Amino acid sequence: DIFKMDLVLHPNPLILQRGMANALDTFCGQSYGAKQYHLLGIQTQRAMLVLVLSSIPLALIWANTTQILAFAGQDPEISAEAGVYALYMIPSLFAFGLLQCLLMFLQAQNNVFPMLPIAGFSTLLHILVCWFLVFKLRFGHKGAAISNCISYWMNVLLLGLYVKFSPSCKETWTGFSNKSLDIGGIFKFLRLALPSSVMTCLEIWSFEMMVLLAGLLPNPKLEASVLSIRDCGWEL
Repeated sequence: DIFKMDLVLHPNPLILQRGMANALDTFCGQSYGAKQYHLLGIQTQRAMLVLVLSSIPLALIWANTTQILAFAGQDPEISAEAGVYALYMIPSLFAFGLLQCLLMFLQAQNNVFPMLPIAGFSTLLHILVCWFLVFKLRFGHKGAAISNCISYWMNVLLLGLYVKFSPSCKETWTGFSNKSLDIGGIFKFLRLALPSSVMTCLEIWSFEMMVLLAGLLPNPKLEASVLSIRDCGWEL
């Protein structure tokens, strides 16, 4: 059900990662404007490292979703189902962080065309896999979560192959560099990434907290469903 997924995904670790990745807009944009093209790859690798490491504590949060929602006073049935969905969504955390970094890397170079066919293919794959897992194998919302994970990782794989082999990225992606592991550079990235993440989260959570509050009403399934559908329409 939509409301079960919404209770898991909002407040959402994926939003936090998207906010952190937005810091690459500044770093990669500055490097590209200064024609220091090799720095784009280094800064992107640094962001990838930070977002992958940040996915570990976020995964622990999702692994304990049932207990967290129950502690927040949510309906026990909703909490249990949401916890199962979140557990199957954990692999998508790591893929989503990498995907956001690759997107920012390409956008900084005004190289957005490859994102369209790749996103289109991944969306088509997602629809087919989701239908097969949910309806044919009868995995229910577990199948929807697995389908999300497959779609995110497919996006990462295809964009990664494009960045690796495309002539347009030859100057900006020169392979993995030890410079991306520089501690000073990591802290410099975090000084911009953390405020960006907080700003993004507050913007989204101010709306989505209403879904959690709806779970405290007398008929939580109905109320949360209505608000979740409204939120989906707002995002579209």
